[in-house]
Amino acid sequence: MKSHFVSDLQDGQAVSTLFLVCEKGIRTSARGKSWLELSLRDRTGSIPAKMWDNFEAIAKTFECDDVVVIRGRVKLYNGVKEVTLEQIIPAEEREYDLGDFLAHTKFDIEKLYAELRAAIAGMKNPFLKRLLEAVVEDPSITPRLKRAPAAMMMHHAFIGGLLEHVVSLIGLSRGVIAQYPELDADLLLSGIVLHDIGKIEELSYERGVQYTTPGRLLGHITIGTGIVREKIKSIPGFPVELAILVEHLILSHHGSLEFGSPTLPQTREAVALHFLDDMDSKMAAMRSTLDSESGNAEWTERNPALRRALLRTDRYTGATPRPPAPPAAKPSEPSFPSTAQLDFGVRKQ
Repeated sequence: MKSHFVSDLQDGQAVSTLFLVCEKGIRTSARGKSWLELSLRDRTGSIPAKMWDNFEAIAKTFECDDVVVIRGRVKLYNGVKEVTLEQIIPAEEREYDLGDFLAHTKFDIEKLYAELRAAIAGMKNPFLKRLLEAVVEDPSITPRLKRAPAAMMMHHAFIGGLLEHVVSLIGLSRGVIAQYPELDADLLLSGIVLHDIGKIEELSYERGVQYTTPGRLLGHITIGTGIVREKIKSIPGFPVELAILVEHLILSHHGSLEFGSPTLPQTREAVALHFLDDMDSKMAAMRSTLDSESGNAEWTERNPALRRALLRTDRYTGATPRPPAPPAAKPSEPSFPSTAQLDFGVRKQ
């Protein structure tokens, strides 16, 4: 079983434990010196590793996404921890628990799922309520919804990340709806639940977060629109106009053509969804970066997705870093009132 985790490793520490190999390559310097370079991961993070001698035969015994037993020593190189490897042995499946190697939401998955279902139960629009129930309670979707990450790298890139992201957006939307009562609460909730549903097929997350072939070829916006369109077809009398508004939420939620949305947000709910989604994803990315030990005591390393380094402000404010709050808390009264703004005629698809 695994004995040491990335988050526990210290400079100079001897380490002998299990890691998942997420990157592998043989590098050669300008002077002709070659070495084996790996990126090793567990549920707490990743760490670079190098093997300098007698690595040629060993490198042929394992591949990326394999679990290996390594022996080596941690050292600092340019201020970053890495492992100098002395031994690498492929591990047998009986020797490890795969859960030790995949980052996971800090929140209880079943509680997050209960929060989601409670929000849907409070909806007033019968068509939108049936649509969301048809998606989140589908036996072929529910297990994947509970496990899928929300992204490969940018934000919530861990098991359960998609569900955490959705429930976080539900919590954020309550304040926005209270401030802007002209928003259709049920329609906005539909966008929150469905905007990233295509991630369950876009991403593979068994041994690491990777794109699937459909994910590479189609992307989660196209995949998600297809999933929702099929569910709408199964609901008798679902209004055509309402179906268009729901699809628009999915198609426009990235906010601009350059970021992959085939259309711009052109309804109140679509604009609100885009900015809520953007804020939650960026704050999650900032949290992950600030929680990392990369960089120094004052500044983090540059986050490629955010295109900036972040200042560790706690030393300036004197505040003690706090753990993240649960994504959403149940309100004392129903949070999603009736859909009063829409008056669609009932038309069959």
